[in-house]
Amino acid sequence: MKKTLLSAAIGAAVLGFASAASAATLDNVKSKGFVQCGVNTGLAGFAAPDSGGNWTGFDVDYCRAVAAAIFGDPSKVKYTPTTAQVRFTALQSGEIDLLARNTTWTISRDTALGLNFRYVNYYDGQGFMVPKSLNVNSALELSGAAVCVQSGTTTELNLADYFKANNLQYNPVVFEKLEEVNAAYQAGRCDVYTTDQSGLYSLRLSLSNPDEHIILPEIISKEPLGPAVRQGDDQWFDIVTWAGYALVQAEEFGITQANVDEMKNSTNPDIRRFLGVEADTKIGTDLGLTNDWAYNIVKGVGNYGEVFERNIGANTPLKIQRGLNALWSKGGLQYAPPVR
Repeated sequence: MKKTLLSAAIGAAVLGFASAASAATLDNVKSKGFVQCGVNTGLAGFAAPDSGGNWTGFDVDYCRAVAAAIFGDPSKVKYTPTTAQVRFTALQSGEIDLLARNTTWTISRDTALGLNFRYVNYYDGQGFMVPKSLNVNSALELSGAAVCVQSGTTTELNLADYFKANNLQYNPVVFEKLEEVNAAYQAGRCDVYTTDQSGLYSLRLSLSNPDEHIILPEIISKEPLGPAVRQGDDQWFDIVTWAGYALVQAEEFGITQANVDEMKNSTNPDIRRFLGVEADTKIGTDLGLTNDWAYNIVKGVGNYGEVFERNIGANTPLKIQRGLNALWSKGGLQYAPPVR
């Protein structure tokens, strides 16, 4: 019944806010002077406010990249913290212009919710974290465990599928808010914490004794995480998509925040076109932006590798390796279509 009511509410939101979906989002964003970006309520390395209320993180930098593309200024963003339960309604209703919140791209979300996904900024998969004192080394040893999980997520569904497929019993301990799941695990109300593996690395840092907890080796799902926008506005969809591809393309070209001005003098026509200095460049104007849109992204935010390493990489407290998120030329999946 609960799921039926939630589905009905979402459907009503899609219909009720159809006008917002078909609006010229870029015009609205330019008119108000900032991008309203929906982010996590607080996930270290991805999106979290500091003591002064300043937001930083991997997903936050994506929002900043979109602002840089539009305004030439990555600070032209306002952030709306969203829970897993309200994130889609916030986007459908027009409360936010863009959702950049560790959200998995699925067929039902891409179709039934009136949303559009395309660019994947982080390839992830669901995992499990347990206290070392539990003395388990594999998820297949978790039969009978109490598992903390956030409601309204693909995580909750994947958990049920995994345990059913492996003939394991479990007791779900379900909460709506991330903070509630964290608190329950910290208090020992469950034996296991499950979410995207990137989230587990982040959440482990918030525990009072992080070294007393391990992340098990199993990855039980595909979780392509990326930004979402409302259906019905192709121009805005293209801007948000290509802002992500520009970060990846800049890394492929070897263009960094430090050398981007020097690279404008390159004799490589692809690089010159990308940075908006080639004579025949009109890619930016085709997007509804200026031709230096990609230059502005790299100048303001850096390239994909810089964003990754700055927020979640090997030299941060999370110490996440690039893995699947390395460039395609280095064994990963990050790949930008030609910018021409």
